[in-house]
Amino acid sequence: MSWKFKSLLLVMMTTALACGFLHHLIPPATLNFERLHIFLFNLCSGGTLLLYYTEGSHNLSRRVMLFLVCAIAFALCAFLQWYLPALLIPLVLATLVEGVRVDHFGSRFPRALFSANEPVARKFHQAALLCLSLGLLFSSPVILNSVYLKWFTIEKLKLDTFFLGFSFPISLISMSVIFTLMKKEELRLTALLKEAAFWIINLGVIVFFLFILAGLFKSQVAIATLLFLTVAFILYLYWHEGIQLQQKAFLTSGILFLVITSITGIAYILLTFSSHYTPEISQPLLRLHAFTALYGWNISGLVVISRHGDFPLQLHSRKVILLHWLTVLLLCPLGYFLPVFAALALLTYSWLLVQLFFNQGTVDERLTDVQKETLQAAASSSDNRN
Repeated sequence: MSWKFKSLLLVMMTTALACGFLHHLIPPATLNFERLHIFLFNLCSGGTLLLYYTEGSHNLSRRVMLFLVCAIAFALCAFLQWYLPALLIPLVLATLVEGVRVDHFGSRFPRALFSANEPVARKFHQAALLCLSLGLLFSSPVILNSVYLKWFTIEKLKLDTFFLGFSFPISLISMSVIFTLMKKEELRLTALLKEAAFWIINLGVIVFFLFILAGLFKSQVAIATLLFLTVAFILYLYWHEGIQLQQKAFLTSGILFLVITSITGIAYILLTFSSHYTPEISQPLLRLHAFTALYGWNISGLVVISRHGDFPLQLHSRKVILLHWLTVLLLCPLGYFLPVFAALALLTYSWLLVQLFFNQGTVDERLTDVQKETLQAAASSSDNRN
């Protein structure tokens, strides 16, 4: 990855976090920076890194650069409420994502997702691209209905809620990295459990979203609990089956963030349907949930795929991991309510990104071997299907 691309990512990700604190300076009623906070991290940074990682090139291709430019344009249009161009840009973005997916996986219909011969890591990878393209494709009709036609109204389906879905592809590509870095020698039962984890994660999140829209309390708790148990199983599996590479401690830390995200999500659901649901209690819990998801779990996967060619030793440094946890669990949630902590969070977060993006390291040959084995297994399964 070139230093220019790293610098651009640093600026976008730092700006994304800063937008989450701008309500201290500009009232949300005047300008709501929450959308930029979501878009700059999830779609602009995360989506671009997903395509860059999929293409496997050292430099950004023209297609990925076009995606980045259009993603920033979409973010600005959604932020400024210029909804007419915001209707069209996602269609261009979805086309670009699908082009990358088809070139990499060789089929417009994702039949490999249903193949027992396809590695789970590859399934998560294709699902990430498919989820991103579908999310972009559905953005246009959602905006059209919400802003112009108003044919139907669902209380909990707001544009900002829908835009949060762009974080899911990042979560899926992070899962792909984690499953890629597990040992290949496994029991048949372990293979079946990995496959089950893939479907529970993907279908579970979709069903969970539908239950939220329908306001089904018990169903939400049941699905959220199932997702939590699945994440806990993945943590256990990666702890025992994960290959001892430089980035294992960092990725394990990322899964622990996801465990906390799951627990806070369940707690928020329970709070929502209780008599104690007040802003004084719900807002701190919601912010902790959001920050651990975005800047804890998701950033762990993004950093690893961004440095897949030269993993820095600091990825398993206790100091870096402790700084990450301090920033996400303490400074960011406090920063949402207190400006002085917002400034501290921005400083520590920026320094963390500098460490993760710019520290030099050597190519980890074992990871290179793992990637070659994954590609060879995928090619073999593709030949068998043909």
